[in-house]
Amino acid sequence: MSTSTHTQPSKTTAAPGAARGTYALEPAPLLALTQDEKFLAMLKRASAGHPVRAVGSEIDFAAAQLAQHAAVAVLDSAALATPIAQLTARLHAQFPDLVLVVAGSAEEQGLLAAQVTDGSVHRFLHKPLSEQRVRLFVEAAWRRHQEGLAGPAAAPAAPPPRRARWGAPLAALLALGALGAWLAGTTLRTPAPASRATAPTHSEDEAALEQLLARADSALAAGALTAPASPNAADLYREALRRNARDPRAVSGLEQVIDRLLSDADAQLQDHHLDAAQQLAEQARAISPGHARVGFLLAQIGAQRERAVLGKAQRAAAGGDVNAALAVLDDAARAGHRAGLVDEARAQLAQQQLDARVADFLARAHEALERGAIIEPPQQNARFYVESAQALAPGDAQVQQAHQELLARLESESRQAAAAGNAELADRFAEAAAESGAAAAEVGVLHQAAQQARGAAHAEAITQSEALFRERLAQGRLLEPASDSARYYLEQLVQAEPAGAATLAARTAFGARLLDEAHAAVQAQDAPRAREWLAAATAAGAGAGEIAAVEAELAAAPAAGAADAGFVSASTLTRTHYLAPVYPVAARTKGIEGWVDVQFLVNTDGALSEVAIVGAQPVGVFEQSALEAVRHWRYQPVVRAGVAIAQRARVRLRFAVQS
Repeated sequence: MSTSTHTQPSKTTAAPGAARGTYALEPAPLLALTQDEKFLAMLKRASAGHPVRAVGSEIDFAAAQLAQHAAVAVLDSAALATPIAQLTARLHAQFPDLVLVVAGSAEEQGLLAAQVTDGSVHRFLHKPLSEQRVRLFVEAAWRRHQEGLAGPAAAPAAPPPRRARWGAPLAALLALGALGAWLAGTTLRTPAPASRATAPTHSEDEAALEQLLARADSALAAGALTAPASPNAADLYREALRRNARDPRAVSGLEQVIDRLLSDADAQLQDHHLDAAQQLAEQARAISPGHARVGFLLAQIGAQRERAVLGKAQRAAAGGDVNAALAVLDDAARAGHRAGLVDEARAQLAQQQLDARVADFLARAHEALERGAIIEPPQQNARFYVESAQALAPGDAQVQQAHQELLARLESESRQAAAAGNAELADRFAEAAAESGAAAAEVGVLHQAAQQARGAAHAEAITQSEALFRERLAQGRLLEPASDSARYYLEQLVQAEPAGAATLAARTAFGARLLDEAHAAVQAQDAPRAREWLAAATAAGAGAGEIAAVEAELAAAPAAGAADAGFVSASTLTRTHYLAPVYPVAARTKGIEGWVDVQFLVNTDGALSEVAIVGAQPVGVFEQSALEAVRHWRYQPVVRAGVAIAQRARVRLRFAVQS
């Protein structure tokens, strides 16, 4: 369109891009991001009446736009370091009124097809360029700008809008080669408070434990997580765990302390208070050194420290002090044996020195990739070195290639971590890929794989706990050892999936087995042992009716009379000779397991007689093997008042297939 259109003088303020006939205001400029002098000359000739402001690199684009309030921008793809689609999307989001025209190849046009369709990119100008085509496209862009000013109802012209509110910080981010937004942090889940419903007890130890837990809960509610030195919630819950290592209330309380510390650390991180965030995260790590979320947050803090270093270096470079930029990066990234690189003279920075520094960063990046230091340790990893090189030479072909290799490696590591079941690590690599400019769709796929790995790991843990529970149940290892018994693995199932089918079935089986043991102890007239089994069954949630039945049986059992009149548990006698029962081949082949209850008389010489089967499960499988073994056992004679007497006893033999 012609820019010489005459208008009547007006006392209203003209909008940017208005024709020369209006009062006072200079027409809005065209901002040209190009290093091609011929192209720049064409744009100036095509923009009669509108000044053309040249910008040599995308680093300076945001600052120029904030200063000039350009209405039209022409981007030459040859001058860009950031992928063209990513840069145009960001510019449109930050400066929605800016009319964008892109000049480039047919392949780059394909990358912008969606943006051209939705209008965020107004036109695509094919290379090689012709002056006539440049003029047509520029005039069309000015028409688009004027239409945007008029609006659908030809509203009165408005003062120049403020197209961005971020100013210098935005320019700094652009200069870092689209390093992306920093991690927003993970949502920390605070576990529900553990139930305080426990069986009443009068023991001194249990009273002390309850007092400890009450003090810990009060400290937690008051926010005294790790300070003062005493008392605080962390110390009190740990003391409770020293008294009872498997008390779920203490475990839950300590997890709440960690969650609270991590939530506070994350808030400090979002406010860029890195030292405060580090201190809180370290407190959480002191409580649980292997906690996955602690490691994840510390990695976030380290990465944000890297961002601060890169931002400082970019600001120095943008101000023309490349020496200072290199010094910042050297101070952060150098290792002790590379001190000579920092000490070399930099009085006058020549291009050769800049190339050498970029090459050094790329070499370090390659070395870090080789040894697997991709995102850690902070300021000594491949990602930091590649982005340092980008800050110095964003348009360098080797730097761009290194950046693509880094993206591919980050995505590969995320997929490998997910395949190995390490969901936390997979998410960390996916986040790093997103910040380094990976496609949003690919990042979404990586996070989905991590989530699937997390679900698979949870299911595997449940399956493993269920298998170990059944194995220990079959072996008769019901309560001991504390960390490898049926009760222990049942507790693991309850924590992982309280209402799951496997957990409910295990609860039922465990309670029934404890009641079986209590019944057997009653039959053996071992009242103390029977009461122990009943207490365990009550704690495990066995049915009230079944418990009452065994209690009634125990109450009705006759008191032990003479030693030779009643039965005792064989475990109370001293066995002097043992022969293991032979596992029937057919049962072992079919994986059949079970038990046999045997009663016998220990004679005054320690030999056994009256050996008999009084119970078996399943019936007809293991009885003969049990009889043949027990008949060969020998015991020390039972002596009472200095005289050896005969004693009746019972024993349960278990048959379990060992893996």
